[in-house]
Amino acid sequence: MDSRSHHVHDFSVHGSTVLLESPILAVRQDRVEMPGGTVSNREIVEHFGAVAVVAVDEHGRLPLVQQYRHSVGRRLWELPAGLLDIAGEDEVTGAQRELLEEAGLLAESWSVLVDLVTSPGFCDESVRVFLATSLREGEQPAAPDDEEADMDHQWVSIEEAVDMIMSGQIVNSIAIAGIFAAAEVLSGRAEARPVSVPFDLRPHSLAQRRIDSGIVPDLKKLPR
Repeated sequence: MDSRSHHVHDFSVHGSTVLLESPILAVRQDRVEMPGGTVSNREIVEHFGAVAVVAVDEHGRLPLVQQYRHSVGRRLWELPAGLLDIAGEDEVTGAQRELLEEAGLLAESWSVLVDLVTSPGFCDESVRVFLATSLREGEQPAAPDDEEADMDHQWVSIEEAVDMIMSGQIVNSIAIAGIFAAAEVLSGRAEARPVSVPFDLRPHSLAQRRIDSGIVPDLKKLPR
């Protein structure tokens, strides 16, 4: 399509209302100007953003975690991952924290595999997936008394992980994107990006509102 053949509309916002605040998300309603001049409501699920890690050892294996996800009522195979819910924490530091917490691993080499938006029709969540190599064991923190205490772990080769995707055993979209991207990089068909590449998609609305309210450093700790 010739971009000169149509007008690019500016979807300006004429006001916002926060409808719900919960520890890990919020719901905001924006009044958005449509191309015809009308103003319509758009509900947005606000998110902190997240990171995930494809950690590959010297044998070409990566750790997967199996975690119960109540929204779908089942345990899912996933990458080590977590929220960017610490005020001022950059993405690679968050990824390093999650890899240690969920897999008990440290890594010497880090790069960016892929950035993705998970549900852009209604949610501002975006995720940066890293490739971590030159692994070694670290001191894994004790699991809290929640879903993470029920995690299972499994090491698989990158080929086995791809087979798990194609057979329907892995359905988590972040894991699917990260594993396929890692397979491309490890095969030499693509190159990962440096961790210095800006994560422009990282959402800020929820985090900044919590910071402005003095909810730091753990942005999930709402006043009781």
